[in-house]
Amino acid sequence: MSADPTPAVQFRRMLKWIAVVAVVMVGASLAFLHRSGGLTIASALATVAGVFLSVMLGSGLLSLAYFSAKSGHDQDVSDWKREDHEPGPPSPGALDRGGDSD
Repeated sequence: MSADPTPAVQFRRMLKWIAVVAVVMVGASLAFLHRSGGLTIASALATVAGVFLSVMLGSGLLSLAYFSAKSGHDQDVSDWKREDHEPGPPSPGALDRGGDSD
């Protein structure tokens, strides 16, 4: 195993840990509902779905931002924006073809 794994490997490893944390959060939520006496089949299903999906969605979106930064996708956009990409007037032939001729 290399010392510096690729961003895709880091992303998959991060998602696995996020899933483990989500399962622990679901367990803690169900334990709380059981202790408070409000655990029914409907509330258990809603808790499992709501807590697991919320943790996965929120953490997954943050990890995608991390993956985008680590993989160089953000740098590609930054480099493109620094170059001279100001939209200019279309070339005369571009209007006839219905597109831009860059």
